[in-house]
Amino acid sequence: MTLKIALAQTNFLVGDITANVNNIVKAAVHARDELGADIIVFPELTITGYPAEDLLLRTDFITEANNALYQLADSVAGIAMIVGFPERDGDKLYNSAAVLHQGAIVACYRKRALPNYGVFDEQRYFTAGNQPCVFEFNGLFIGLTICEDVWRLGVIEANKEAGAELLLTLNASPFNSGKIHQREAIICSQVKTAGIPLVYVNQVGGQDELIFDGASFVVDADGEVVFRAAEFKEQISVVEFDGSKPVKSACAPLYNEISSEYQALVLGIKDYVRKNGFQGAILGLSGGIDSALVLALAVDALGADKVEAVLLPSRYTQDMSNEDAVLEAKALGVHYHTIPIEPAVNAFTGMLADIFAGTAKDATEENIQARCRGVILMALSNKQGKLLLTTGNKSEMSVGYATLYGDMSGGFAPIKDVPKLLVYRLARYRNALSQVIPERVIIRPPSAELAPDQVDADSLPPYDVLDPILERYIEKDQSADQIIAAGFRREDVARAISLVDRNEYKRRQSPPGIRITARAFGRDRRYPITSGYRGI
Repeated sequence: MTLKIALAQTNFLVGDITANVNNIVKAAVHARDELGADIIVFPELTITGYPAEDLLLRTDFITEANNALYQLADSVAGIAMIVGFPERDGDKLYNSAAVLHQGAIVACYRKRALPNYGVFDEQRYFTAGNQPCVFEFNGLFIGLTICEDVWRLGVIEANKEAGAELLLTLNASPFNSGKIHQREAIICSQVKTAGIPLVYVNQVGGQDELIFDGASFVVDADGEVVFRAAEFKEQISVVEFDGSKPVKSACAPLYNEISSEYQALVLGIKDYVRKNGFQGAILGLSGGIDSALVLALAVDALGADKVEAVLLPSRYTQDMSNEDAVLEAKALGVHYHTIPIEPAVNAFTGMLADIFAGTAKDATEENIQARCRGVILMALSNKQGKLLLTTGNKSEMSVGYATLYGDMSGGFAPIKDVPKLLVYRLARYRNALSQVIPERVIIRPPSAELAPDQVDADSLPPYDVLDPILERYIEKDQSADQIIAAGFRREDVARAISLVDRNEYKRRQSPPGIRITARAFGRDRRYPITSGYRGI
């Protein structure tokens, strides 16, 4: 007996149940008519999109989702559909997967392992199931699992003990650097131990700060990957089975770490702009490395015709900054213009002159410059319906090296989770594809250019010292003593940790940004603003 299973690596819009159901139908018909599939497997919570967050607390939303499932069962004949949905049963809600075939719901599985760590809050919404689910299809016994289930020891074995000869798992597994290798290694190991083939379908696309990378795969009973879909792309693929044994097929190659990070950032910008209905993107282009990278990412995501760059020089902006900004804008083919901020800065400082009389210049005057830029960029964003991209990186966000209502103004922060050293590596990677970022931008010392001869090193430890300290403190939760014991100077550690602890209020007011590390600010790391805790 042969069986063809379609893996629907799809990009759904959270909350748009009608559009999601229409796309399910379209994909199922395509898989049936064009690919000859017998079964099509969709990602986790297909009908609502993932993560639906507190939409799942709305009775009307859950009612619509459950009604849509019953309507979907009658929509497509000739192919079985495995669809994720939030199942309401009395006063309980389950993260479930339904088997729809010939107008009926022939089986329903309730997710057993509800993750409640990192970016996951599933125990806030769902009740855990407690039983495996095995259904028969054309003489083959097939088990169902959902995402976290297959990361937990014993779940795959429990399905085999319940009679499953093949396992289908619906997933919404978010990207972070290196995750795909970890994902495959863990699941292949568990599959090999259990000795049962597994079909792993992962969603793809950007959802606010989360990126879902696809890379769906099929593992045979020996724990070998025999098929893999592409990363970061929508794709409906069919894998043929001889009984329960998958026939080896093409395996899309995996990106290396730096290229996967770049592709994740591109996809995040593309989907945030597209799904939220913006006309394109706009950003301030300073001639520095951060805005240079963001411009390249935006063009790769949206196309040059959808991106606009604005140069906003002050009296402290060096000529080479303006020159390099223009060179990159021309290299990428984007529309750009220059708006000097000096008139606005003079107006504000003039208005405040009497009140500031007798005080020394400090960060206040620097912040006025940044806020003038923010007002101009937000005005252009409002007028043109384009999303304003901020250009701050994770190192800056960590230590508060950014101005509220200034360079932090904007709707989306693409490199918010990209440490400064990684910014440089990503810029080098992009230039290896085609030279668009001027070399001088990459090699010159970074500077905010808000004061004469200013460089970042005046205010911060060097980034090759700062970034490793921040990684240990923020992502690994190491104490100051542990970091110092790893070989870092006490004064550098104290300075960095003190800045991180003091600037939670700034991070809380920053735009959402794309998560690419194992622990980003926001959903991953939730610290109180008002707190007596100090890491040092």
